[in-house]
Amino acid sequence: MILEVLSAGLIISACLAIFLDEAVYSVAALAGAFFFTALLYVLSGALFVAIFQFGVGVGTLSILFLSGEMLSEKPTKKTSLKSTLKVLVAGALLSLPAIFLSVTGPTGVRTEVSFGEALWDLRAIDVVLQGLVIMTVALGIAIVLYERKKGEK
Repeated sequence: MILEVLSAGLIISACLAIFLDEAVYSVAALAGAFFFTALLYVLSGALFVAIFQFGVGVGTLSILFLSGEMLSEKPTKKTSLKSTLKVLVAGALLSLPAIFLSVTGPTGVRTEVSFGEALWDLRAIDVVLQGLVIMTVALGIAIVLYERKKGEK
């Protein structure tokens, strides 16, 4: 039951991160998505992966928060409660398969590698690519800020 609740929270916060208009609120919703993902990893027995996910999430959120505050224009109209509720309902509807179609019980597949080991030991390229994406975003923000400062002079 707890996995289904965490999955629903992950899907709803991801939907909010995509559809909210203000950058700060979207970053806060993305923080919730990273938090729920790390909790799912912890409950699956992959503690080191959860710690890594949390660390990558903190770095990503700090870059997105700073760039969202400095580079985005403030919206002229406020996001209505009605549209936010629509996104919440859409996220809840999207999370229904995770709640009602979850498969429990033993499967016929046996392996010598645990879930935590598979996520931590067998993942090299995706970790490198995540670091590359974060570095590229940080470099892009630095270039935009440099060009903006250069244009003001």
